[in-house]
Amino acid sequence: MRKLTRSGTPRSLTRRTAAALIAAAITLSMSAAALAADAVVLKVGDQKGGNRSLLEISGLAKDLPYKIEWSEFPAAAPILEALNAGALDVGYTGDLAFLSVYAAGAPIKAIGGTRADAKTQAILVRADSPIKTAADLRGKRLSGTRGGWGQFLIDATLEKAGNGIEDATFAPLGPVDAKIALLAGSIDAWAVWEPYVSYATLKDNARVVANGEGLTPTVTFIVASDNAIASKRAAVQDLVQRLNKARLWSLDHLADYARSTAELTRLPEDVLLAAYTAQKTSPIAIDEAVVKEVQAASDRATRYGILSKTLDVSKAVDRSFTASASLN
Repeated sequence: MRKLTRSGTPRSLTRRTAAALIAAAITLSMSAAALAADAVVLKVGDQKGGNRSLLEISGLAKDLPYKIEWSEFPAAAPILEALNAGALDVGYTGDLAFLSVYAAGAPIKAIGGTRADAKTQAILVRADSPIKTAADLRGKRLSGTRGGWGQFLIDATLEKAGNGIEDATFAPLGPVDAKIALLAGSIDAWAVWEPYVSYATLKDNARVVANGEGLTPTVTFIVASDNAIASKRAAVQDLVQRLNKARLWSLDHLADYARSTAELTRLPEDVLLAAYTAQKTSPIAIDEAVVKEVQAASDRATRYGILSKTLDVSKAVDRSFTASASLN
């Protein structure tokens, strides 16, 4: 896994640090017996092949001192909507999608999360496209998710290449529709993440012309409602701990993880293995460095018009769930 220096520069963490991150959530205010006695139920939003399958394949879904009621959603956006409406206690989503909903007044906080290699966010073109570099995106029709990683990566890539965000046409589409549009030729390029990147390059002969390195934190947050943080804290803390431990397990068992997820999602096993290998998804502690990095991305997203207003990211997170983690 990786950590951030005070300047915000990512670098690898040691295994001892990883162990410390897992151990950070152990100090609970309520014992397992008390949790069971109170019959705590956590309502958790998930996507197919997501956190539920990760907990199960890693063996960490056993002996829970509370009950989880899983709800499966097709994407992160409806998970956030359900959290905002009080229908869920916990979910997970990309950093900018979370901030978009938080900015609208949703009573939610980021309490933990993971980081993937930023290169696994990418802008793809067809194999026969004349587009060779990011500079060639000027004047083209580009697609991605509105208010999230896709739109941000397009704007940041255009800016890095010396263009303005108005120098290309943005077509807001979800991953499934955007892939169809790219293959049909109705868009010129598609900004997306894994495992869509690996699928498109391995199965559809798509090419990567730009990626998120140096542009995006590529952080996925574990998000909880304010109500769940207040009323089900011990159970939420335990779930964060288990998810962190499961993520570390997956790094040592990528083939097993890919095989299990392929059975659940019907995605090709080679695609998932390529995606997981490239992502190197690792748990993070929400510390000052992470807040600073996400704040910079948030300010940039506000400038791009993706976020409706300037946010104080420190108020959007609850650091206490990972506060005890040693990052030395």
